Amino acid sequence: MILTAKKSTVNGTVSIPASKSHTIRAVAIASMADGTSTIYNPLISSDAISAMKCYFALGASIDSNDSDKWLVKGNGANVAIPDKIIDVGNSGTTLRLAIGSAALCGQGEEISFTGDAQIQSRPIEPLLKALTDLGAKAISLGANGRAPAKVTGRLKGGKTTIECVTSQYLSSLLLACPLAENDSEIEVTLLNEPDYVRLTMDWLDKQGIIYEHDNMRVFRIKGSQKYKAFDAPVPADFSSATFFMCAAAAIGGEVVLEGLDYSDSQPDKAVASYLREMGADVEIAGDRTIVRAKQLRGIEIDMNKTPDALPAMAVMGAFAKGETRLLNVAQARKKETDRISCMAKELSKMGVDIQEREDGLIIKESRLSASDICGHSDHRIVMAMAIAAMGADGQTRIDSAEAMNITFPNYVELMQSIGGLLELND
Repeated sequence: MILTAKKSTVNGTVSIPASKSHTIRAVAIASMADGTSTIYNPLISSDAISAMKCYFALGASIDSNDSDKWLVKGNGANVAIPDKIIDVGNSGTTLRLAIGSAALCGQGEEISFTGDAQIQSRPIEPLLKALTDLGAKAISLGANGRAPAKVTGRLKGGKTTIECVTSQYLSSLLLACPLAENDSEIEVTLLNEPDYVRLTMDWLDKQGIIYEHDNMRVFRIKGSQKYKAFDAPVPADFSSATFFMCAAAAIGGEVVLEGLDYSDSQPDKAVASYLREMGADVEIAGDRTIVRAKQLRGIEIDMNKTPDALPAMAVMGAFAKGETRLLNVAQARKKETDRISCMAKELSKMGVDIQEREDGLIIKESRLSASDICGHSDHRIVMAMAIAAMGADGQTRIDSAEAMNITFPNYVELMQSIGGLLELND
């Protein structure tokens, strides 16, 4: 699909949809629990549906007929063996978390995973090795450290050391190890995006799971524990909110975002602080965040904790006086796409003065002009470039816009509701 965008000003109020990260963790825990859980306000998106289908294949019973709540009858950690390979689509979170869950299948039983072309380009070897250290056997079927992958049970516990270029490796182990027979110890030699691990730990804490850690460098998890059924709502998504905060700061107007809880561990809540430091007027009042446009100024940001915000913040750099430096986020090259390279390429097409670094981007204030843009089938690139397009003269066309369905199917509709001149075409 093609997303067309014209110069816009945004004003109004928008309710932020549910968190992808929370929804998938809720599905994973409910699916491995004893009893029936109710997940209120789940995110209805391609990634969340991939997680639901995956855990259904692993033996959970999931009723998603009501979009306001999903009923999940867990398998009690008795993992079913699907009759075919599990396809996670484009969901990297689902792949990494579910591989850990699959390692709890019976001794000698096998479960295989695959995904789309982007998934098959993303590394998982450190996670496979760690699961093997802990008693399962996990291999890349192409011997390249990527999906397709096969997991043979059973996870027993023990010790492992892992380098977490993505936090999803550690989240997978933390969700699986409490259900292993024996205690586990995980030494973490590198941890990017630590707040996503804190989000996982929040779920473990709510479940009463027994574990301890030394400043997130060594984790010790008691084995032979169980997950219990729960009823809980899914919080609003700060990653989705990022695009509305940034649109307001760059081309607003005044935009009120409803539903955000800053006590949540989601790392992208830091975007509000980034924008405030750049000069935007950001007011937080309960669950309402009000962003008012003001002249932005360039700053330096360590983006290691917030790689998903890189595309949107790169666009902000083009609207800010002086120079904006987005650094220490080399892992952004290993997301759905190489987001550092892709954002440099696409913003350059619009006349932005942008320099690519190994670990980030340097952007200078620029006058944006309309162009034909490649979305690289990456939802965050498509949505970020839409903001750039709404601040440019003329009409911009962005391809592969269907990628927005991965996490934010109603992005265009919500942006239109506050004045964004966006239109989707086949």
